[in-house]
Amino acid sequence: MKFAVRKRRAPSIIIVSLVDILTILLIFFVVSTTFKRDQPQVQINLPESKTATSAPAELEHAIVTVDQNDEIKLDGKTVAVEELEGAVKNLSETRRSTLALQADKKASFGTIVKVMDALKLAGVKNLPAFTRGE
Repeated sequence: MKFAVRKRRAPSIIIVSLVDILTILLIFFVVSTTFKRDQPQVQINLPESKTATSAPAELEHAIVTVDQNDEIKLDGKTVAVEELEGAVKNLSETRRSTLALQADKKASFGTIVKVMDALKLAGVKNLPAFTRGE
């Protein structure tokens, strides 16, 4: 008695489905990286520092900016020195803890000191400053 032996077909991978999935993933990652919030578009000449280190970019910083005309901005919105303390207190605790100072090198020292004083009164303990490496 002879039994018919059926030959098994070799398994194959369907490439068309994989290409579709990879294309969708590529589109997702390209679109999701464009949602990253950039810093406010304020022209500032940062002072140089020999000991400057770059901070990790994944943190969502709240940024206090002082430009060369002594105009103070909190996340791009103009704020008076007297209102700065209240505006910083209204920020969430995580954004307040990652607040950073970005001051133009031509800004007056008195204004920067007033801003730092208002931030300290608002409860900001650690205040990093943006600088440009040499």
